[in-house]
Amino acid sequence: MNAMTIAITGLKMIALAVILVVCFMIATTVSGVSTLASAGAPPADARAALPILLLVSLLESAVLAYLILRSRWSGWKLTGAVFLAFYGSSTIVAQIESIVYLRTQLPPGLVPKLFIMGAIVAALFSPAAVLILGKVRQTSTPPGPNVRLVMPTGEWVWKLALITTAYLMLYYTFGYFIAWKNPAVRAYYGGTDPGSFLAQLGQIWAATPWMFPFQAFRAMLWTAFALPVIRMHKGRPWEIALAVGLLFAVWSSQLLFPNPYMPKVVARTHLVETASSNFLLGCVIGWLMCQHHSSLRDLSGRATVVSGGTA
Repeated sequence: MNAMTIAITGLKMIALAVILVVCFMIATTVSGVSTLASAGAPPADARAALPILLLVSLLESAVLAYLILRSRWSGWKLTGAVFLAFYGSSTIVAQIESIVYLRTQLPPGLVPKLFIMGAIVAALFSPAAVLILGKVRQTSTPPGPNVRLVMPTGEWVWKLALITTAYLMLYYTFGYFIAWKNPAVRAYYGGTDPGSFLAQLGQIWAATPWMFPFQAFRAMLWTAFALPVIRMHKGRPWEIALAVGLLFAVWSSQLLFPNPYMPKVVARTHLVETASSNFLLGCVIGWLMCQHHSSLRDLSGRATVVSGGTA
């Protein structure tokens, strides 16, 4: 990559970040989120939000641009995949959890508006990014058929079970040792520390046993929104694992925004917790699903990389 190419790519990144800012502003207005947010936010927080919005937009657009540039797809097929990965991982998996944990802290009607806002942002940004990055038309044809995610039913079953187990371990481990160990977080949610990780799991099981299948369902959602990325990516397993990890982690940067409904210390703690655990989850899903393993024993030994060209 020569200096001119690097410069052009850099300008495209800046342009995409600006476009994402505009998409975000349009979506907050159309969805009605801006009205609810401004009602609870002091003027100082509103002024501080713009530079944070620029930073968050730059991070998010950079990750999405990387996925687009490394895709074997183009045109509307690529646009649809980007929209699904964008909207699903940034909005759906997050906001269904808001319904569970923050229903008493958030004003009525905010969560449905957040779903609408996320859909508008993804719908506006995805085609614009594909166009700016020159992926409207296929410029080259990768060799061979694309056989990624083409696996026997049995392999799908045990891999999804393994992903669910990994997610529950990551979710509750990082949730306890990073988030729940912070007194400010416990005070915000009105909880206590039972003294150990196992005791915390026991407390959750006793009070809300449905939480475990609910989080298992979220693990399947995370996986579903990673599948288009795995299918379209033309990199090797380590690159796909990194791509999905970055996609899952980058949305935590939105916790940098001033939030009238969540104290700053709580938001920053959740940022560290979710960015790290979601990155690891994405790496696990990306690495596991882009390769063929004949059995669970295969994970510790050989694996067949499933790659190829067109789909």
